[in-house]
Amino acid sequence: MTDLTLMTFASDPATVLPSLALLSHRVRVLPMDAASLVKMPENTILFLDARDDLATAKTLCRLIHASGLSTPIVLVLTEGGFTVVNSQWGIADVVVATASPAEVEGRLRLVSERGNAPAAAAAGSPAESTTTVEDGQIRSGDLIVDTNGYTASLHGRPIDLAYKEFELLKYLVQHPGRVFTRAQLLQEVWGYDYYGGTRTVDVHIRRLRAKLGGEYEHLIGTVRNVGYRFDPPETDKETAAAQQAAKASSAAIDTDDDTPDLNTVA
Repeated sequence: MTDLTLMTFASDPATVLPSLALLSHRVRVLPMDAASLVKMPENTILFLDARDDLATAKTLCRLIHASGLSTPIVLVLTEGGFTVVNSQWGIADVVVATASPAEVEGRLRLVSERGNAPAAAAAGSPAESTTTVEDGQIRSGDLIVDTNGYTASLHGRPIDLAYKEFELLKYLVQHPGRVFTRAQLLQEVWGYDYYGGTRTVDVHIRRLRAKLGGEYEHLIGTVRNVGYRFDPPETDKETAAAQQAAKASSAAIDTDDDTPDLNTVA
């Protein structure tokens, strides 16, 4: 049984790809928005309902790649949608909404066997190539986080971090490019028994950025309406543009702590 996730705006998810209901796979249904990305398990195949909203589908494909996720994407299309989809979408496969159960099962089998992650992830993302771990030290460009000594340095100069600031930085750096909601960070860094609000995360993120300094504050990125991630240093040619983009996005902080419930079809 393959774990599947279906993202859709449809009021009746079973109508998106009716053949799924005839197969034995577990299907998780999520709203078709950016906030749903953090609710997907790592080992799932994503069916993206692009029948009526190709623009949103394309945006989500790009966001998935930018978030460092390696989830295979299968677009559910009408025949007209084939005219606009191309390899730049970074999808694993496409399927017509009216496809038979045999065809859907066959496409799932092929995607599963070849492990077809999005092109950006398969080629090696910046997160993978610029962050290394050796003897308990996580190095990302000029930033070094020593998990054994509980210290961090930038350009060889120590960064004066409080304990939770260090733990937050360490956790983000250990998962370069991956987006976490404030609730996830609160759970992973502060623990299950912490009863404070998620605004604690925002405060610590601001402090971290301030201590990294204006030149490096962009390393802690904000994904609007989703959460935060660690953005490893980019090439010198792209650094200036990345810093400007990060400063523009850092002001946008998600204020919605609620996440949608998961539904199951089939």
